[in-house]
Amino acid sequence: MIQKKLIIALIVLTGWVTYGQDLGSKSFSLEECIAIALENNLDLKSTNLRANAAKVNHQQSKASLLPSINGNFNLGVNDGRSIDPFTNDFINQELTFSNMGLSLNMTVFNGFRLLNAAKRNRLNREASELEIEAAKQDLVLNVTLAYLQVLNNKAVLELTKQRYQATKKQLAIQKDFYDNESGNPADYADILGQIANDETSILVSESNLNNAKLSLLQLMNLQNVTEVDTKAIMLDLEKYELSADEVYTAALESLATFQANELRIEAAKKGVSMAKAQFTPEISVFSGVNTNYSSAAEIFSSTGTSIVETGDFVTVGGQDFSVMTEETTFAAESISYDDQLDNNLNTVIGVSVSVPLFNSFRAKSNVAIEKIRVQESILELERTHIDIKNTIAQVHFDMEAVYNRYQSIQKQVEAYEESYRINEIRFNNGVSNFLNYVTSKNNLDNAKVNLTNAKYEYLLLVKVLNYYRGNL
Repeated sequence: MIQKKLIIALIVLTGWVTYGQDLGSKSFSLEECIAIALENNLDLKSTNLRANAAKVNHQQSKASLLPSINGNFNLGVNDGRSIDPFTNDFINQELTFSNMGLSLNMTVFNGFRLLNAAKRNRLNREASELEIEAAKQDLVLNVTLAYLQVLNNKAVLELTKQRYQATKKQLAIQKDFYDNESGNPADYADILGQIANDETSILVSESNLNNAKLSLLQLMNLQNVTEVDTKAIMLDLEKYELSADEVYTAALESLATFQANELRIEAAKKGVSMAKAQFTPEISVFSGVNTNYSSAAEIFSSTGTSIVETGDFVTVGGQDFSVMTEETTFAAESISYDDQLDNNLNTVIGVSVSVPLFNSFRAKSNVAIEKIRVQESILELERTHIDIKNTIAQVHFDMEAVYNRYQSIQKQVEAYEESYRINEIRFNNGVSNFLNYVTSKNNLDNAKVNLTNAKYEYLLLVKVLNYYRGNL
């Protein structure tokens, strides 16, 4: 039995290890990262929940235009002095009572408050749906930028590793000189210092790459560190032709956030109309059907007649004689539950009018508040226009500057490659000193890193501009 449990545990553990290895070795393309983020991102899910709440509010506001119908029923036992619901007489006995009814109430006119509420909630619902689209656009952009940042840091890490390998080769050469007691012994020590410096650069690059991966995973809402597919994205370094004004014009038509803000303004205006409705009379119609039952209710039926004394006397010849009368006799009989419900049935129908005369200026204050909200919505739209226009202008300026810097660094790399080639040959042949060699090497390595950073920075800025054009 114990062996069987151990075998099962081993199988399960092996499966988990295999699964973890497969997940950890998974290489995601940009499209896969975006798809996973759209499915898992928590902020996007929160935006969807808010849109669902707006949808429910809209549905409820439409339902408020319909009449309200309510039914009621009660059944109880009363003991002691009470009023008989059948005769309205005071009684002192135990009785069972029951009431039931059906009522209808419908607002006919209230200054179009309910209608404007439905329109406002419809606009808010449409705005929420557009905000979902805006959130998706933002998420796609952020995932794309995070993805490119991972690629950038991977490329920088690869350059630092290449630098380290080149320094190791030089170390081997200088070690031979050092072991043979030829050349300058200080050059060997300097190379060891350069090796330590290159190792530190690798650690820094690995840390930056890990942080970039974590940022991407956070957007995707994943826990396991994964790789990205460096071959799945085309790195286009052509000069961006559109101007900042052209990008902004496209943004006005493509970004959902503008349309959402405009709908919020229209919704706020409906709020003003709703507040003004508090100055108008409210007219509603009502109707109802009610009935009741009482166990004390009885019906009396005739069973015949009898001769009874009236209590009066007549004197005849000095002798008193009782006065007799004939009376009808009755027998009490309980009324059934169904018969009472039918017999006690009553209906009511009417019109209700409520006229606001004075409400402590509450209606006036509400109108003023709603007007302020309209102005706030307008300012928010203007602020969005200004912020996006300024952002586009800044990004476009930075993009052009980075592109020019990239072209300049390319020329710098070509010059430093030739300088490094010459200084390496001279240094290996003992013609030049280590300072000239390492200066040339560091200049080339730094130029390559700067070129890589400029390339990905340019791509990031282009992606941002394409996002504003709705062309991500």
